[in-house]
Amino acid sequence: METAIVLFTRDLRVRDNPALALACARARQVVPLFVVDPALKVPPNRARFLAESVAVLRGELRKRGGELVIRHGEPVAEVIRLAERTSGQAVFMAGDVSRYAALRQQRLERECARHRLALEITPGHAVVPPGELRPAGGSHYRIFTPYWRAWRAAAWRQPCLAPPAIRVPREVAPGDPLMMDAHFSRCLAPGGERAGRELLRAWLDGPLGGYGDGRDDLADPRTSRLSAYLRFGCISPIELARAALPRPGGEEFCRQLAWRDFFHQVTAAFPEIARTDYRAAPGSAARTWSTDEGALDAWRAGQTGIPVVDAAMRQLATEGFMHNRARMITASAA
Repeated sequence: METAIVLFTRDLRVRDNPALALACARARQVVPLFVVDPALKVPPNRARFLAESVAVLRGELRKRGGELVIRHGEPVAEVIRLAERTSGQAVFMAGDVSRYAALRQQRLERECARHRLALEITPGHAVVPPGELRPAGGSHYRIFTPYWRAWRAAAWRQPCLAPPAIRVPREVAPGDPLMMDAHFSRCLAPGGERAGRELLRAWLDGPLGGYGDGRDDLADPRTSRLSAYLRFGCISPIELARAALPRPGGEEFCRQLAWRDFFHQVTAAFPEIARTDYRAAPGSAARTWSTDEGALDAWRAGQTGIPVVDAAMRQLATEGFMHNRARMITASAA
């Protein structure tokens, strides 16, 4: 194959990126692409972390002779436009499970077929891909404990290496970097693969050992703080799980990674989960939501009068981070 497009979405890394590795193995030239989608409203903290992550990704690609092409617009249209400009023959992209991602993938499948482009959907967002584990007689696991047993017994794929060299067609303009949002939490963690891997190594070499005993302690938190790096794909979940599992505390930590995968497979099977009750009781009345804007504003500002809720919301405003157990508490108070 002469030329392939790699569409980055939330897999912003070069190490263990199956879509990038497969494209580089099959095509002489590869065009890495990130599309800023105006349909996705990005809050300030997320915008800042995303912009830094994309900038680091561009730097890692350039170290290997490549480039990250950045475009603004509807992602599928931008992929097709770039494929036409570069005479691309295939598109590679990591599969995803959100409702929006599933609809985007369906559009991409239709347009690639219409323009006679091969489309390769690869794993990468989960340790165990959503459709790989199925209970007898069901499309997906609805209860975590049996899922955890199947997850723990599954054969995980081997991580793939970062491509040593990437050749990009000369005629492609790279596009401008993402704008950095100026309004963000003052203690926000830096985005990108480099910072994520540094934090990962520090976590594995030290605090992980006390994770089982300390993960529920809000006053002395002993959690990884890797959630944002996993969310944007700055680090590989399979690399993290493989490195953590054999170490003290690794079994307990990998159980939390399995919870993440559990919800991936639930969302893949039930894409309306963000809007509709997943396990509503038969014959139950439709859920009603409060419309008290004042209560919502107080919750956002950490002024509910419930100390643990307010402390958690103020931590979120300051750091762009909230402890896992605090997330559950604040969500129940919303």
